[in-house]
Amino acid sequence: MYSHVFVGVADFERALPFYAALMDVLGNPLRFCDRERPWAGWQSEPGPRPLFLIGAPYDRMAHAAGNGQMVAFMAASRAMVDAAHEAAVRHGGATEGAPGLRPEYHAHYYAAYVRDPDGNKLCVVCHDPESA
Repeated sequence: MYSHVFVGVADFERALPFYAALMDVLGNPLRFCDRERPWAGWQSEPGPRPLFLIGAPYDRMAHAAGNGQMVAFMAASRAMVDAAHEAAVRHGGATEGAPGLRPEYHAHYYAAYVRDPDGNKLCVVCHDPESA
């Protein structure tokens, strides 16, 4: 459905380690990083798309986190959700909801919510039942 998702950041050098750690846990390899522009992109496996991108807004205006906007990343397991939440918080993110079941969405919806260092809201979610 998606070609790519782009999230604006105010401080690329602060955002890069946050997203690098998160993408590493989720198994999404770095496709490129251009500090001059600045922007970076990770691709899903198997690639080459969709891409997840961060960078300075194209219009060169100040970044502002959107209210009501969120990017949700798929995790292969509940343990991956837990690890992604821990990595995000350890690298400057703020928790918006600890890992856990959200049965109001469906019986196996296991997710964690964080804000990146710029205030963008992210979710990491596993839709599968807990493995035996």
